[in-house]
Amino acid sequence: MSQFFQIHPENPQPRLIKQAVEILRNGGVVVYPTDSSYALGCAIGNKSAIERIRRIRQLDDKHNFTLACKDLSQLGLFAKVDTTAFRLLKAHVPGPYTFILDATREVPRMLMHPKRRTIGLRVPSLPIAQALLEELGEPLMSVSLILPGESEPMSDPYDMRSTLEHQVDLIIDGGYGGLEASTVINLTEGRPEVVRVGCGDPQPFLEQA
Repeated sequence: MSQFFQIHPENPQPRLIKQAVEILRNGGVVVYPTDSSYALGCAIGNKSAIERIRRIRQLDDKHNFTLACKDLSQLGLFAKVDTTAFRLLKAHVPGPYTFILDATREVPRMLMHPKRRTIGLRVPSLPIAQALLEELGEPLMSVSLILPGESEPMSDPYDMRSTLEHQVDLIIDGGYGGLEASTVINLTEGRPEVVRVGCGDPQPFLEQA
């Protein structure tokens, strides 16, 4: 049975954030809200938790995982960011975008795309996500909470509880979530490429493509 924390979306309770991070550090899988939709998250180095997320989402080894980072400086430890990419990131971070970049050696191999050695990175602006990342002190391995056969992320925390209570360790109820995942932008080819249109406006990137 998973735990179920009701955390205030604007003023997250520090005690509950600490408990959530303790679950992550102990190898737990957590459902948490972001500024786009709810996501599944775990510690980046925990292989068994990552495998559990793969099974929940039925993902193959070619899926681009995302690291949710606290800020741009933390993101820079895990991705190779040139001047052009940095300018784009600075203008749109934090926000509902995931950026695909070349990974640095800090990224565990099991999280990278197996051939391209890329990684998705994002900096969510939602206070709950920010508080989790601040307390954890490292990125969260993260994927949108879109169940197999569905096209939209789950949005009702009580539905998540009834569906996933035996598959995850914690569900954070931060209110209803969005119905769109983040917009995905590939920055590895020199010019930005919009890979997936989600809740982040793709127009600034289309203009530069």
